[in-house]
Amino acid sequence: MIIIDGFQPAKSALTRSPLAELNTVSPALAERLKQIFGREIEPEAAVRQIVAEVRERGDAALFDYALRIDGLELTSLEVGREAITAAYREVAEELVSALKLAAERIQAFHSAQKHIIWGQAEKEQLRWLIRPLQRVGVYAPGGTASYPSTVLMTAVPARVAGVEEVVLVTPPGPQGVVPPATLVAADIAGVDRIFCVGGASAIAALAFGTESIPRVDKICGPGNIFVVLAKKMVYGVVDIDGLQGPSEVLIIADEKADPAYCAGDLLAQAEHDPLASAILVTTSWRLAEEVNREVERQVKDLPRQATIAESLERRGIIAMVDTLDEAIELANIYAPEHLCLMIDRASAHLNKITSAGTVFVGRGSTVVLGDYVAGPSHVLPTGGTARFSSPLNVGSFIKLTNLVDTDQFDLGQLGQAAAIIARAEGLDAHARAVERRIQDIDKPRSL
Repeated sequence: MIIIDGFQPAKSALTRSPLAELNTVSPALAERLKQIFGREIEPEAAVRQIVAEVRERGDAALFDYALRIDGLELTSLEVGREAITAAYREVAEELVSALKLAAERIQAFHSAQKHIIWGQAEKEQLRWLIRPLQRVGVYAPGGTASYPSTVLMTAVPARVAGVEEVVLVTPPGPQGVVPPATLVAADIAGVDRIFCVGGASAIAALAFGTESIPRVDKICGPGNIFVVLAKKMVYGVVDIDGLQGPSEVLIIADEKADPAYCAGDLLAQAEHDPLASAILVTTSWRLAEEVNREVERQVKDLPRQATIAESLERRGIIAMVDTLDEAIELANIYAPEHLCLMIDRASAHLNKITSAGTVFVGRGSTVVLGDYVAGPSHVLPTGGTARFSSPLNVGSFIKLTNLVDTDQFDLGQLGQAAAIIARAEGLDAHARAVERRIQDIDKPRSL
């Protein structure tokens, strides 16, 4: 990991351009794109072509790209009920129990959030209508691995919000089927329909609809560069939850922090992806050195050593600063997906935090609990977008409709001001529409 000494050098290193990773293309990826499309092509151009073909050709394009990209000759896209039933026989009981516990925690957290949102509207008599979205599409990464936790973290909040229909799309595994753990998670979460399709093709299908896959109102869930680019392209046709990029953690630690805990959390992020960011900001040289040694020690028996090594070499940082206030300022500048406060009286510093996806308070908190079972959704803003966006939550699945229910008193108090502003804008028809009503206030009403 790179060690940076001082606030100003650390500030330079942690000030970033949002979504910069969308322009990062490895030589291997560039070669793979050339094989698929028969020419050198940038990811954005490739995704634009996929989206356009799915929009025009529907299912036929989905089958074509499954063959071209994954080498799979699919005969159908939707996963039937019998496959879900069979999945329970293939998944260990302890995993099923763990997924059910996670779903219960996610449901409880978001139910409390829903109660607050709806309760405030009733308590304060605010003038709006709250309506859930009708149909939502959730994307769960897959292919070489399965992420049942992402299914829970997207579908359960949608269900709590009252979404009528939840549609899951996820890439097929090497054998052309959805991993059993993903199917079990979808069943636990109450997903209505499951489709075996991934990447930019899946996002386009959800946005525009095909013969098999219904068009949705919103698309949620993280994915690779092609998923992110596709979500960016279809925004406006549908709503999206955000452009989630590689995972990231920033740990603020003082001299009392446990080096093994710090190293463990850094490694947990680094094993996600070569582009993942693992960052430690500390006021203690001793801790910095011990964490560095712990990282080297702990990584030796981890299966994903190659991924971790590349991540830490490219984006692993240990920053030394003089004060906790400087450390917090760096965190707010970086706006991390995950922020860990491994410091004394961590809660006392929360009022200084302005930009983070999820904050883990105290030495006992770990991102891993947030990833799976704490309760809040793990679909979080990345790439610095926590400066202006929020984690996936119940509010992500509702829409507010303003309600204007004026009476004669309101008209008498407000109508003339509206007419004056309308004429100042050169809109006489606006002014006359309200003036007619003002003139009629004192007229007797016919029975």
